[in-house]
Amino acid sequence: MKLTFYGAAQEVTGSSHMLSVNGSNVLLDCGLFQGRRKEAFEKNRNLHVDPAEIDLILLSHAHMDHSGNIPTLVKQGFTGPIYCTDATADLCRIMFRDCAYIQTKDVEYVNKKRIRQGKNPFEPLYTIEDADKAAAQIRSIPYRQEFEPAANLKVKFYDAGHILGSAFTEIIFKNNGSTRKLMFTGDIGRRDIPILRNPEPVKEIDYLITESTYGDRRHQDIGNTKYELQRVVNTICRTKGKLIIPAFSIGRTQHIVYLLNQLYHEERICPLPVYVDSPLSSAATAIYSRHTECWDENALRFMKLAMMPFNFETLRYTEDLEQSKSLNDMPGPMIIISASGMCEAGRVLHHLKNNIEDERNIVLIVGYMAENTLGRKIADKQTSVKIFGETLSLRAKVEEISALSAHADKYEMLEYFEFCGIRHIDTAFCMHGERETLERFAGTLRDNGVKNVHIPQPLQSFEL
Repeated sequence: MKLTFYGAAQEVTGSSHMLSVNGSNVLLDCGLFQGRRKEAFEKNRNLHVDPAEIDLILLSHAHMDHSGNIPTLVKQGFTGPIYCTDATADLCRIMFRDCAYIQTKDVEYVNKKRIRQGKNPFEPLYTIEDADKAAAQIRSIPYRQEFEPAANLKVKFYDAGHILGSAFTEIIFKNNGSTRKLMFTGDIGRRDIPILRNPEPVKEIDYLITESTYGDRRHQDIGNTKYELQRVVNTICRTKGKLIIPAFSIGRTQHIVYLLNQLYHEERICPLPVYVDSPLSSAATAIYSRHTECWDENALRFMKLAMMPFNFETLRYTEDLEQSKSLNDMPGPMIIISASGMCEAGRVLHHLKNNIEDERNIVLIVGYMAENTLGRKIADKQTSVKIFGETLSLRAKVEEISALSAHADKYEMLEYFEFCGIRHIDTAFCMHGERETLERFAGTLRDNGVKNVHIPQPLQSFEL
């Protein structure tokens, strides 16, 4: 068996790893790299693998840093099946098209300037046609149903509790006459987060590929999340400002809406207007509403009380660009939840541009912000940031609720692997984290009984 690590190696985004076993090449995820624009432009186009040599893709979940470069792979010649859970399949069908649309519009904007400068125009990474072609190759598989995507290869998906449809991938194969099990985590969810069920254990793991995003820290107590959100919202009620929440369209947006719904019905916040300003978020929320098989008992109970988790009286989902623009002229207090989560594209950029210089406003950070993204610069409270090439002073207050993260922290990941049987793991690969974080989490795994722990470099291969 051979493992080659193409993305999320000593960095947080761009998850992509190749498993070569029993004559098959299996790609685990194919995500977009997010970071410095020029670096992202190059990395996302140069996949370092011949798409024609890939037999199939096993996809952990629909977030763009795990799935978003699949249409590029298809555009460049990949024709095989893409296996994922039912909910992930539905989410990817809208995510791929949305990402293609945003890229096309961004390139059109950039090319106007390049043409004026006499430079060659860029092409979008992929088009809506490429996105639809990739979606047609998706094959959905229910949780815990064993399937054989290639000879001598048995696979099961288990609920990862990260976002709707997220999965731990269990791969069982024969190696030198003996049976071995590899687990690929994708992203590891957390226990007791709203809406979703807890992460399911995968037992008797021999080889592990694990995320390490928060492998060096502890989140705030998840039980205080709703009350921290209550505090921030009520601050906006007092200042009559705007609360801007950059949030991933899938997962984080629904989590926040669900908590605001509870706070509203419990009369813990003033009845201020809440706008979800992202067409993708609206479409994703509709998919969340359909896939109740992924919900936990509390969400199901909430629905049985005739209260839909993702709708309440003061909540509005914007329909078009004109409605989005009109939010900038409306007085506060109000809440605007908008994508993208790391502030690298989408409508949230316009809301930040129009609001971060007003000290009455708050920007609420609710998830991980990768290095060199606008979101990281705001989270670090830099005194000025650039948006659409314009330098703006950051006068709005910046708040962070780390307990809203859908990624398990160091102690939650360790607890999960202990439940799986951590001392059974022969070899682990720590991915999807910044260098110092990777080193600390690798040390944690070694200290708790994992025999061999590696931090792969980009394009590094291992024979097992």
